[in-house]
Amino acid sequence: RCPYFIGTNLETFSLVSVGRGQPLLQDGKGQCPFDPRHKYTAILVDGELYTGTMNNFQGNEPIISRALGSRTLLKTDAFLRWLNVDAGFVASANIPGDEKVYFFFEETAEEFDFFEKLTVSRVARVCTNDVGGEKVLQKKWTTFLKAQLTCFQPGHFPFNVIHHSFVLPQPGGGAVFYGVFTSQWQMGDAGSTAVCTFNLEDIERVFNGKYKELNKESSRWTTYSSGVPDPRPGSVSSTRLDKKKTTLSLSLCSVGPSADRVLSFMKNHFLMDGKVVPRNKQPLLVKQNVKYTRIAVDQTRSVTGTSYEVMFLGTDQGFLHKAVALASGAHIIEEIQLFKDPEPVQNLLFSPGKGILYVGYSKGVLQVPLANCSVYRSCADCVLARDPYCAWDGRSQSCQETRGAGASSLNSGISWSRGPPETHRSLSPPCIFPALSPALNSVIRLPCPQLSALANYTWSYAGHTTPPGLTVLDDKTLVIIMQRQAAGEYTCWASENGHRQAVARYVVQDPTGGDGYPDILNESMVEEGLERGAGPQDRHRSYWAQFVTVTVLLLLTLTTAMAVAGFSYHNRLKAKSKVQGCNTPEATKVSNQEKVPLNGGRSPQLQGPFQEGANKDPRDCCVQMEGLYQGTDVDNNRLNASLGAGEGSQGAALDSA
Repeated sequence: RCPYFIGTNLETFSLVSVGRGQPLLQDGKGQCPFDPRHKYTAILVDGELYTGTMNNFQGNEPIISRALGSRTLLKTDAFLRWLNVDAGFVASANIPGDEKVYFFFEETAEEFDFFEKLTVSRVARVCTNDVGGEKVLQKKWTTFLKAQLTCFQPGHFPFNVIHHSFVLPQPGGGAVFYGVFTSQWQMGDAGSTAVCTFNLEDIERVFNGKYKELNKESSRWTTYSSGVPDPRPGSVSSTRLDKKKTTLSLSLCSVGPSADRVLSFMKNHFLMDGKVVPRNKQPLLVKQNVKYTRIAVDQTRSVTGTSYEVMFLGTDQGFLHKAVALASGAHIIEEIQLFKDPEPVQNLLFSPGKGILYVGYSKGVLQVPLANCSVYRSCADCVLARDPYCAWDGRSQSCQETRGAGASSLNSGISWSRGPPETHRSLSPPCIFPALSPALNSVIRLPCPQLSALANYTWSYAGHTTPPGLTVLDDKTLVIIMQRQAAGEYTCWASENGHRQAVARYVVQDPTGGDGYPDILNESMVEEGLERGAGPQDRHRSYWAQFVTVTVLLLLTLTTAMAVAGFSYHNRLKAKSKVQGCNTPEATKVSNQEKVPLNGGRSPQLQGPFQEGANKDPRDCCVQMEGLYQGTDVDNNRLNASLGAGEGSQGAALDSA
């Protein structure tokens, strides 16, 4: 069950009571999500709650409903599939004095026959005076219509996923809708976020255009070209004559409960054929590698009376971007880190008349001023920031807020198209850092403070010639490889709208302590050689010592490799010279039995000590081919001796023993 809060301002809140201090409790189904991760939106109009959320815990039945009040509860028809099952609501809006409520959401498009599911951004419209049907569409919306929102940049993937929307009513009538979009084809954090704006007239023009119709035979959506019932479903206005016969314009949004024929047409023709195109047919702002989660827009006037629209954009990392929309395009004025630990901004809400922006996040609410002009300490900084809330006060010589201030002594830089006035061209003192004494051959970095996002930043050197070894990075940081001739004074300059100002100045001392320090009072500024990626230009650097060192190391490496290869080859040759199977080198394996003699006789039997060693491992019977047994051939046959003589000698030896 859901309790409801009511309050006339942000400081006083109270529970809606039904009597005796008891809070009003109603069934929250269809009015708040079952899961906090489900996207939803809600808005209170004339005491009635209009919500876009999920109607079940599974998260596959999105509905737009109206609750509270004394009228009948209305909601979208889930059976007719007015909303796709994956619809995610991001915002809702009602223009004061208008009897329509707009819902912004994303869903998978079924009207396109693509292989991959295509996500589209939608705007839906219902009428506050809708009472539902009597026979057809009972307790259902009879004025529900939806159309596609487009946000694209030529040459890039379309920004087809909407994350949030904000409506800004215009003083002369009408309204402008601001939307934050991303692309479904971007991978991870590497992507872009776009801010597109839509006029209320363009949205209404699409809702008054042609319908789409689902062909049941081919299951494809086609443009409906037949006749449209009268009155037109969701018609905006009609005229009648009063008693004085004066033509009055009535805002008859609902078609009435008895128009069954019109309601039957409405059941199947809720999708518009046209697409809502952004103003100027391009995004107002495109930011790389940033994902915006919330947007809020404030309209303010400068000291000259010109109206400007200032956007406050919350990111998924807990930053707040403040941007102003100019004729030349939108640019970011400042970036504020809101939280210590990164987390997404969940809500942005203005406090009317107080100049305060409330930021909602998971742990509470933050209060942020719309402007902090005290950070601009000079006229140039105040004017070049182009903050519509700030202007330079010539009397107090300080940057003041334009809210409630007189315009006689204030100067705002937004209207300066040809540069600031001569009376305010005095330079503010740059940031002078202590003298640096780096070691020889060390690498030092000199940052350049960038106070303006539109300025052009360059470096200069107070000397006759530019020292070697200088490089300027993309963030305008100057990198120096410290040498004796690199000592001197370096200045970073900001140029914008014909105004040139020094923002940082560094003095780098000679590391050797010699007299190579140039005259820093020399007014000549040499900027050649300080461009991006530039290096030494006044003399050629010698690399002879490095060449000799590399050559010697290469020769030592080759010599070691050749020695290892030769030693390995020698070992392989030595292994091949051995006879496999013997336990001693330079030996020949002797069989445990003589082979058949060459004369064809019978094989002699081994006797004596030879017979005792017959059962031994043949690897142990290795004999020398030279020395004691030189009268033995390769088959272990004794040369020039008969078998009988050998046996007789052996017998005589045994007898004597």
